[in-house]
Amino acid sequence: MKPHRIRHQFLLEPELSEKLDNLSRDPSTTKSAVVAKAVEAFIDRRGENELDRRYGVRLDRLSRDLGHVRRDAEMILESLALFIRFSITLHAHTPAPDKATQAIAQERFDKFVEQVGRQIASGKHSFGKESGVGGKG
Repeated sequence: MKPHRIRHQFLLEPELSEKLDNLSRDPSTTKSAVVAKAVEAFIDRRGENELDRRYGVRLDRLSRDLGHVRRDAEMILESLALFIRFSITLHAHTPAPDKATQAIAQERFDKFVEQVGRQIASGKHSFGKESGVGGKG
């Protein structure tokens, strides 16, 4: 017993009709089967863009990862701002530095910048996370 099917009538442009004829030339395929598969594919996609299907999951993951990076950067900036505020408050009442103190401060700052550069170049973090593409953190 054949499955129950409903007859439909519709009009096609001549070019599209010719393409349908070409697709249904194989004896194992009928025009009805080709049209049914095309309609089913359209309904399944519901007009979904091919690029959305292909790249949507990746873009969603990248958006989530970017959100995590943004959150982490905001935490770091907030921590730095609080540290600077604390440092300024702590040292607010010290006398104006002389040339020797300024030279020591400059030397310490240069060492700090070198250390940050070494840490970044090595991929190590002071707080125990590893950096790099594909790394956790």
